Amino acid sequence: MLLDRTSYEGETIGVELPVTVDLKVMASEPGFGGDTQAGARKPATLETGLVIQVPLFVNEGDTIRVDTRTGDYQTRL
Repeated sequence: MLLDRTSYEGETIGVELPVTVDLKVMASEPGFGGDTQAGARKPATLETGLVIQVPLFVNEGDTIRVDTRTGDYQTRL
């Protein structure tokens, strides 16, 4: 991942993150067949340790896209 760095007199004074990052799901409970509620979510732990809410179809080992501004799930890759 590439980051934009702002510096002043050789010292880093700021870093700009990309709008989205792709992260691997390290742990998540499986979705159940009876869970058909529209928009139903479950917690998932990502490779960074961040825990976010994801749709029921996301499984352990999947790679997902996360919005760095909000920490929200975007899509499964």
